[in-house]
Amino acid sequence: MSQHNSFKSASALQVKRNVLKRFERVDLLKKRGQWKAGDRVQGLRKTKPDV
Repeated sequence: MSQHNSFKSASALQVKRNVLKRFERVDLLKKRGQWKAGDRVQGLRKTKPDV
């Protein structure tokens, strides 16, 4: 009987994600210089992850 895909090891699950969490988007905007202290964290602009 074969093993279900969800039971793979953690090292095999490293896939490039195309959706970032809010704190990841804020960090990316800070790195790009598009974030100022005091900006709202809700309604952030769309950001694509760095390649």
